[in-house]
Amino acid sequence: MTSASPRSSAGPARRTVVAAAGAAGLAAALTACGSGDDSAGAESGTALGKTSDIPEGGGKIFKDQGVVVTQPSAGTYKAFSAKCPHAGCAVGSVANGVITCPCHNSQFSAADGSVRQGPATKGLTSTGITVSGDEIKLA
Repeated sequence: MTSASPRSSAGPARRTVVAAAGAAGLAAALTACGSGDDSAGAESGTALGKTSDIPEGGGKIFKDQGVVVTQPSAGTYKAFSAKCPHAGCAVGSVANGVITCPCHNSQFSAADGSVRQGPATKGLTSTGITVSGDEIKLA
């Protein structure tokens, strides 16, 4: 009398499936966390735009570079990551001194990136820029 294995040979072993699912979950988690660098890969020195493109009290979102540039007061320019720290969505608008994320309506100060309204609990990450004449570039 021989004993047959209770496992069918028609599919992968349970252990293989569980290990693959765990590896996929880990990869997704690491991708979501990122390296801590909120930029979209734009290089230092990349031209963003002209100072005339940035309205006083407002700003402009540079989607391809993952940056939002603001002008909280005349002649003062600030830049932040365009990635909301709450759920990773891209911020959607800048007006009246407020940067707003459309996903859950988190709001941030255009002057310093701090949280004005949640659900975000962390502010936007500051990004270095240089202003030379009327040109704004990533630092």
